[in-house]
Amino acid sequence: MINFNKHVAIGIIGAGTMGTGIAQVAATFGHKVVIFDQQKEQLNHSHDNLTRIISRLVEKHKIEQSDGEDILSRISFTNSINELSSMGLIIEAIVEDLEVKKELFSQLEDLVNENCFLATNTSSLSISSIASACKIPQRVIGLHFFNPPPLMPLVEIVPSILTSNSVKEVLFNLMKEWGKVPVIAKDTPGFIVNKVARPFYGEALRIYEEGIADIPRIDYAMKRIGKFRMGPFELMDLIGNDVNYKVTETVFREFYYDQRYKPSITQKRYVEAGLFGRKTGKGFYEYTELQNVKHDDIEPDSKLDSMIFERIIVMLINEAADTLMYNIASKEDIDLAMLNGVNYPKGLLKWADELGLDFVASRLADLYDKYLEDRYRTSPIIAKMAKSNEKFYPHAKDI
Repeated sequence: MINFNKHVAIGIIGAGTMGTGIAQVAATFGHKVVIFDQQKEQLNHSHDNLTRIISRLVEKHKIEQSDGEDILSRISFTNSINELSSMGLIIEAIVEDLEVKKELFSQLEDLVNENCFLATNTSSLSISSIASACKIPQRVIGLHFFNPPPLMPLVEIVPSILTSNSVKEVLFNLMKEWGKVPVIAKDTPGFIVNKVARPFYGEALRIYEEGIADIPRIDYAMKRIGKFRMGPFELMDLIGNDVNYKVTETVFREFYYDQRYKPSITQKRYVEAGLFGRKTGKGFYEYTELQNVKHDDIEPDSKLDSMIFERIIVMLINEAADTLMYNIASKEDIDLAMLNGVNYPKGLLKWADELGLDFVASRLADLYDKYLEDRYRTSPIIAKMAKSNEKFYPHAKDI
């Protein structure tokens, strides 16, 4: 078993934003890093971006000049995959295509030694499916970083049903050494964050489609009452409607078309029109170089704002509760994931305790009675806990 000290070299496959960011993190903590990409232009872009980012950190006195030079000196770039043969850990961060990833992992096994760990940064694909392409599937694991990796603390560690416990433990400790907040998630569609967060987008879109409130009002309500840093539509624009819709579509399909994850026709049309959000200059909002979304001109409407917030928050809590019930993750890791992966103001299960499980169950029942849709079914764990007046954190443990 590899002792993952700073002398272990890390290979990164994919010189895009995620791959480049992960490389920066690994190099910052002393590892030699090799970034591989078939496209020389992408490698040059990655190099230039890293140089610019490190220079900015030096200018802002976040790191010393010598530290910045050391970080850059540890990172090399190549378009030859053979240069990854001596790596102790390889993290793949390429296109979200299962067959492409399986082909890559099969190729890697013929290249690296038997002690090398193979990780994928996939956000929603099956780790078990990717590992099935390998002769030693026990060393394959999911390491899902969040964008941008140097700034976002969360890493979802996702073992497949074949992953060795020792691989999981070693990488959990490594992520802590890298200053990350690692959580363990079962190999299910969306893992923790991309599963639990679906109602934040889906229910906001549903409220808009029903004509209950317009887009600025929905975002305003979630920020004013819920204290979210960004409203659902702002966040979809930031993520990219193309990316956000694709994740929803994948989770919906992989959960056998469970209506809770049903994609929105509205968002589909925005994607088809090329209105992806910030990266295209227009999505649910229009963007200019100097313009950010502001809701300063919106007057509070306590009744409407509360209804919007309550509808979305109880659906989020319901999803978090189901995630716990099916043992996808522990209650602590679910709350840590939402706090550190999407910057929610509170862990959802802790929030449920504060609101009261009877309140959550009552609001969900109201929604089900109104729409008669399976989308609004109450998680059995919420129904049970509400009936017996239980809490997720009975000792008021802070998360």
